[in-house]
Order: sequence, then structure tokens, then C-alpha cells
Amino acid sequence: MKIIVDSNIIFSALLRTHTTYGQIIFNSKGIFDFYSAQYMRAEIQRHWAKLLKISKLSDQQLEESYYSILTNITFINEEIIPSSTWKKSEILTLGIDLDDTDFVALTIHLKGKLWTGDNTLRDGLKGKAFKNVLTTKEILKLWAKKKEI
Repeated sequence: MKIIVDSNIIFSALLRTHTTYGQIIFNSKGIFDFYSAQYMRAEIQRHWAKLLKISKLSDQQLEESYYSILTNITFINEEIIPSSTWKKSEILTLGIDLDDTDFVALTIHLKGKLWTGDNTLRDGLKGKAFKNVLTTKEILKLWAKKKEI
């Protein structure tokens, strides 16, 4: 199953690799294939000092966490997404959060599911009949079910 991971999930997994977010990302081979927008790599670097402060990790520890994330998430260049998909995504995120347009576009393009911890985004998208969005709780249920098989 293709799972598109948005900013808040990536930052949570990066800051707390031992929590649910990290465990799902690091232990899902054969269950989920994780994807995110290419610009997330730059976003992580842009917020590096803040991440260090919040996490209370050393620079080396945070770097190890970052490289672990990189090996478990495929980052896709947004330029490969067709303009028609961008238009659909903009319509879907209009009035919710246009900053999440990339993740919605990537979800549509890859025919995947968007994993977000942003309740406003999730509820807004579902209110617009976009069903390919999952909460951490829903991901966890799918993950546990697949691990049993």
C-alpha cells in the first residue's frame, strides 16, 4: 500500500523515532511503501535548529534519525505531477490549507493514501469527498492487521 506521509508525521517520526510514528515507518517493509514530497528534505534542513532544540537530541543523534527516515521514505520530485492533478489538489485544499496541496497532489498521482495528523486537513478533505486520507490510528490498525498475516 502506498502511503504519502505529510510534514507533521515526518517531523514526529524524526523527533521521536521510538514512538508509534517511528515504529510504523521503520518496521513496515512489505506492508507499506512510504512517499513524501521532495521539498520535505529542504524543510527538514530549514528547521534543523528548531528540531535540535525540541528533540533535545545531539546533532549526531538527529542526523542518524534523519538518515533513517531517508532510507524508509521515497521522496518524489513534485515536477513529475501533471498540472491537472495540481488543479484538483488546489481545489481540494482550498479553504483548508493550501500548504498541503503537494501532499494531496502526490496522493492522487501515486493513487495512494495520505497519512496525516492534521485533523483540520483530514476532516476538510473528507468533507470534500476525498476518502484517501488516514489518521495514525487507522494506519496503526492496518499495520497491526498486516503484521498478523
